[in-house]
Amino acid sequence: MSDMRVEVVVIPVTDVDRAKRFYGNLGWRLDADFAAGDAFRVVQFTPPGSACSIHFGVGVTSGVAGCARMYLVVSDIVQAREELVAKDVEVSEVSHRVAFGKPNAPGPHPQRQSYSSFASFNDPDGNTWVMQEVTARLPGRVDSTDTTFGSASELEAALLRAAMAHGEHEKRAGGKHDEQWPHWYAEYMVSEHLGKPLPT
Repeated sequence: MSDMRVEVVVIPVTDVDRAKRFYGNLGWRLDADFAAGDAFRVVQFTPPGSACSIHFGVGVTSGVAGCARMYLVVSDIVQAREELVAKDVEVSEVSHRVAFGKPNAPGPHPQRQSYSSFASFNDPDGNTWVMQEVTARLPGRVDSTDTTFGSASELEAALLRAAMAHGEHEKRAGGKHDEQWPHWYAEYMVSEHLGKPLPT
């Protein structure tokens, strides 16, 4: 089957320049700002590490401003929230899922279980962005050949998890230094990223 990659999500806004300032302040990359008279204008931003961009402007959607709800995947929900707060963005407190259909509990998931911790913020029009912490994809949710990392912070977080797991691996081996640690790290990080069984 042909590849079909999500390229752009269109969000409705009422004030294009206000939205442009907001997303620029987030540190998202401005890719385009094209206009054709007063009837058409498209602005494109891309979040850090994302393969998908957003469009907003004039004459690009008939949607009602504030109706969009989108998810942003982050590798560290606490750090991502702190970075937004430092940019004067109003962000909800971090909460975690206890069970489907139940209210979330305060704080990140105690074991930082993947897919379980959330925080959210709105743009000036009320479009909602939900941040979800994902550190390891469920099996089948990534291309079996895709082992890339979206950003330096995502790679750093993966290295830290591998280092912690490798420390336990060395303890089980009697505390002996593992000279093959680069191979073990690589196997651990790729397996985690692809949702495969982790080395012990």
